[in-house]
Amino acid sequence: MDKSSYAYILASRPYGTLYIGVTSDLIRRVWQHKEGFVAGFTKKYKVKHLVWYEVHSEIISAITREKQIKEWPRDWKINLIQSTNPAWRDLYEEVTA
Repeated sequence: MDKSSYAYILASRPYGTLYIGVTSDLIRRVWQHKEGFVAGFTKKYKVKHLVWYEVHSEIISAITREKQIKEWPRDWKINLIQSTNPAWRDLYEEVTA
């Protein structure tokens, strides 16, 4: 049985700094970002709100999607977030419930 994988977007605030990532454990990975355990970009710019994610059945498809989104213009990324999360709510509590 395949394990789910995720492409995700974090934001510092609505319309703020964005980070696109991929993981096989969304809850753990977002928690690491929130707690500052991930050194680098997200910690430096305080990018810790989960504003969008997509579930994939295989890690390779999640990685492909992450790479695709990273190449998009910023307004396309914002439109993607707003298509499912127009209020830019932090979805972390929903995925941990």
